Amino acid sequence: MGEGGIGRVLVVGGTGRLGTLLRAAWAVEGLPGLVWQRRSGEGEGPRFDPLGDPAAYARAAAGARAILNLAGRVGGGEEDLARHADLARAALQAGAAAGVGRVFLASSAAVYGGAVSAAESRPPAPVSDYGRAKLAMELAARAHRDGPAITCLRIGNVAGADQLLAPRDGEGPQTLHVLADGGGLVRSYIGPRALARVLAALFAASGAGHALPEVLNVAQPGAVRMDALLRAAGRPWRGVPAPDAALPEVTLNTGALEAVIGPLPRADAGAIVADLGRLAGARP
Repeated sequence: MGEGGIGRVLVVGGTGRLGTLLRAAWAVEGLPGLVWQRRSGEGEGPRFDPLGDPAAYARAAAGARAILNLAGRVGGGEEDLARHADLARAALQAGAAAGVGRVFLASSAAVYGGAVSAAESRPPAPVSDYGRAKLAMELAARAHRDGPAITCLRIGNVAGADQLLAPRDGEGPQTLHVLADGGGLVRSYIGPRALARVLAALFAASGAGHALPEVLNVAQPGAVRMDALLRAAGRPWRGVPAPDAALPEVTLNTGALEAVIGPLPRADAGAIVADLGRLAGARP
């Protein structure tokens, strides 16, 4: 896929855990077109605070076909989580000022709460503060009627961006919550390279003028157990009973996504771990 297919896309929040993985995956896949924002430090790409400098945000977005917002903390207090909605509004305002066609907002499967094969039409029922913050972000964006089109990407677990397969300090077995049958929790997953390819296809579809839904689930079809991922990665682990608040299964229906970009490979623990492993030594 050439740069003409993707166009220029401004990525905000490219230095967090997910953004760092995506940058490495983008490079390994040999994909062009992304411009990575940073808040500080040296390096390529525009430097600005997306909430503190709207004029710089709009300048950085000039000439972009789309904005992808990855910024926002997973944890933190009420004020930190409220920034998810603020960051969405800032992206839409900058996009409107710069004439950007679409803003993609990284949301989360957490908006569904516990769900099996949840489709985008399923009413959200978040049970965590993070899930509620992402839902508030989506609602704030969808209420912003002037300016770019929006697509909220309800992303499942990304291998390496969650705690399960992230680099570890120290030695010894990893602790894993297990269900009564001894297996791990069930989740929708996607490898970082697979995510890069999905995003590239969505950017190309948007740039070609295809209508995209306001909400899209993003994961590989099917689901995996977390213990299967640890075994595939060769990591020693020990199971502890999952707390009552743990959601046994959160899985996404990816039919709408595949209707836009075509079939995706089904989730497989070994393939997902291999996808992540391909990035070893390639992280920026």
